[in-house]
Amino acid sequence: MQLGLIGLGKMGGNMRERIRRAGHTVIGYDRNPEVSDVKSLEELVQRLDAPRTVWVMVPAGTATQGVIDELGDLLSEGDTVVDGGNSRWTDDEKHAAELGIKGIGFVDAGVSGGVWGLQNGYALMVGGDKEHVQRLQPIFEALKPEGPYGYVHAGRVGAGHFSKMVHNGIEYAMMQAYAEGWELLEKVNSVTDVREVFRSWQEGTVIRSWLLDLAVNALDEDEHLQKLKGFAQDSGEGRWTVEAAIDNAVPLPAITASLFARFASRQDDSPQMKMIAALRNQFGGHAVESK
Repeated sequence: MQLGLIGLGKMGGNMRERIRRAGHTVIGYDRNPEVSDVKSLEELVQRLDAPRTVWVMVPAGTATQGVIDELGDLLSEGDTVVDGGNSRWTDDEKHAAELGIKGIGFVDAGVSGGVWGLQNGYALMVGGDKEHVQRLQPIFEALKPEGPYGYVHAGRVGAGHFSKMVHNGIEYAMMQAYAEGWELLEKVNSVTDVREVFRSWQEGTVIRSWLLDLAVNALDEDEHLQKLKGFAQDSGEGRWTVEAAIDNAVPLPAITASLFARFASRQDDSPQMKMIAALRNQFGGHAVESK
């Protein structure tokens, strides 16, 4: 199968390679000419045989909207666009409607796998009309891990990115739980080898997971994580998950708390903790620390 791929960063570049290894033709475009196969989106579209399929892997929001707008002018009726970035599911509905007016199909694909995807395959959560999804099946098969799992046609347009959003929300909470457990183990004097405690959990325990394996990898590289600053960015999907929970009246206390913990990590001198310290001093006479 022939595919145009826009965005050849850490994810897109490896996806191009994995699809090519499966025997398909991939023509890639990136603003970085050193990794791009063509010089422009127009050249990419010209190099593809109709009906064309173009997969977009660029940052969510303005960047994705710009590419969708340009493709809407370049592609023809019967072509298909796939958004495999981390777009918000509500944007998918908008993009599908905009392209649909011109007879261009739209599929949203939540992609998970990170930098390990080239080696292990990518988990794919896909939304869109059945006819458009079926047409892309050879590409999905090339990208997914070997075996029966790692791919789902989750539902209508937006379902793929909504599923990936929830996946990332769960990921936030799982990482927070591991982080809290690690900090507590590091704090006490009785546990003298925290790294090996984590390693011992990798087999035979109910909390074993790939995230735990990655945690052990990190501790092998830096046993007490002394080289790292206690700051964690968020991609936006955690926020969208919490917002969706509010809209649907679904309680998500663990995911919400993990998101707020990331916000707290960005405060070297937390204003909230100043107020809590002041209140504890007022009602209980607890000591406070001055700068």
